[in-house]
Order: sequence, then C-alpha cells, then structure tokens
Amino acid sequence: MADYAEVPDEVLERLRAVCAGLPEVVEERAWRGTRWRVGQRAFGHVLEIEEGRPPSYAEASGLAAGSVLTFRAAGADLAALSNAPHPFFKPRWAANVVGLVLDDDTDWEEVAELLVESYRVAAPKRLKASLERD
Repeated sequence: MADYAEVPDEVLERLRAVCAGLPEVVEERAWRGTRWRVGQRAFGHVLEIEEGRPPSYAEASGLAAGSVLTFRAAGADLAALSNAPHPFFKPRWAANVVGLVLDDDTDWEEVAELLVESYRVAAPKRLKASLERD
C-alpha cells in the first residue's frame, strides 16, 4: 500500500474518462498518482499533495494538501496559462508543463479541453492528424 495519499476516485474517474477517449493512450501508475502518456511522452499527471509533500508540487501550487493536475501546453496557451492566477500554477521542472489545482470550483469541461490540447502537444504527428479527423 502507498505511504502517501491517493487521488480521490471521483477525480481520477473524470480524468480517465477524457484520456481514455484519445488514440493510443496508456494510463499508468506514476511515482505518485496516475499519469497518461502517448508514446513515451506524458501529457497528464494527477497526484495528491499531503502535508506539503511532494515539496516541488506543494511549492509550485501553493498547496499543503489537495489534488493537482499537470499537463503540457504550447504557444499562446502556454504563455497565458503560465501567468494565470490560481487555480493555475507554473512548475519549474519543465518548460511546457502547467499545473492546475483540482477542487470544488474546478471547471471539468475546461480540464477536458486542456487535456486534449496537452495530448496534441505530446502526440506524434500521425496521431494528431487522426484526432483532427475525428
């Protein structure tokens, strides 16, 4: 059993519903939480911050406890989201990764859009093309 808090099932199920609908997505247990990848590139990672751990996520998000999602962005979206106020945050560990605090005020339609865009950033060209056709 994990020695850290698990992401609430209802949060995981909402994210899973979006990610599972994208071509060739793999869901896997991450070092903490759950991540989704296409090929070798992760495009979504959700985890629970508990008692300020992991510290890199707690520091970036400003949370001592709660659920956070990180995803990829590019271009104008990356610039806007990197500078957006709470619930968004900009982790230092990757240039094109943005974070989002998931709480009672979360707009789940926006989360779905952000995950699809993150998939587009991470996916190989052939998969991006198939997504456009669908």
